[in-house]
Amino acid sequence: LKRALKGRRFDALLQMQVAARANLLSAFLPAERRIGYDRSRSKDLHGLFVNERIPDRPGIHVLDAIGSFCEPLGLQQTEVVWDMPVPDDARAWARAQWPDDGMPTLAISPCSSHVVRNWRAERYAAVAAHAVSRGWRVVMLGGRSALERDTADRIIAAMHASASILQSRLLDLVGKDTLKQLPALLERADLLMTPDSGPMHIANAMGTKVLGLHAASNPRRSGPYSDIRFCVDRYDDAARKYLGKPANELRWGTKIEHDGVMDLVTVEDGIAAFERYASTHRPA
Repeated sequence: LKRALKGRRFDALLQMQVAARANLLSAFLPAERRIGYDRSRSKDLHGLFVNERIPDRPGIHVLDAIGSFCEPLGLQQTEVVWDMPVPDDARAWARAQWPDDGMPTLAISPCSSHVVRNWRAERYAAVAAHAVSRGWRVVMLGGRSALERDTADRIIAAMHASASILQSRLLDLVGKDTLKQLPALLERADLLMTPDSGPMHIANAMGTKVLGLHAASNPRRSGPYSDIRFCVDRYDDAARKYLGKPANELRWGTKIEHDGVMDLVTVEDGIAAFERYASTHRPA
């Protein structure tokens, strides 16, 4: 990076990550103003690599914190506009995956990059089977990793074991899409069920509602930005069980990534969240 930027100098650097490797990397970016996080959100010697800080506003969504990086530059975030650049051929591919037949679609992206945030396969299957019984289509989504393939296989097997699933109601697209096709798929779904994950935020950006599964993280901080009404929130239960105090006494942004924490999210929680959506929305 230092070689690539040789001879260049920047007016301002927005240091939006606080991990040690990001802090170290920033040292090789020549900039007069080095804007970083407030002291309460700093870690891994972040303060040594910045000379200005954004305002300290506890209790805001992580995206609003990122948005506030414009303030030291004399700008103000007044609105949020989602404008994902989805190619036409990606949308055409997504349209070819299932018909526009009026059947509502539940997409399931079951895996987070933090494995302790992932829910049990049989619980996904139970909610998915309930959705099928209510006349919905289920579409499985995920990447090409062994974990995602194995998780999807176990969900599908559990669905077949618990209910008679018509092939037209269950579509397995795990490992078959590209990163540019994923937003187009999520745009076509009525609802996405997922833990705290990247697809959660892509779906939100595409205008698709999210049934988020939260126990290890706080949906008010890192859940779907536009609408958390259909999320399951067991973060306070996790705080009391694993940290011995209610969530409102924790430092904002505390993650409770303990083995078994997602077991606090029950099948009944998932079905209730699904019904909150299904009872108030007609299919797209």
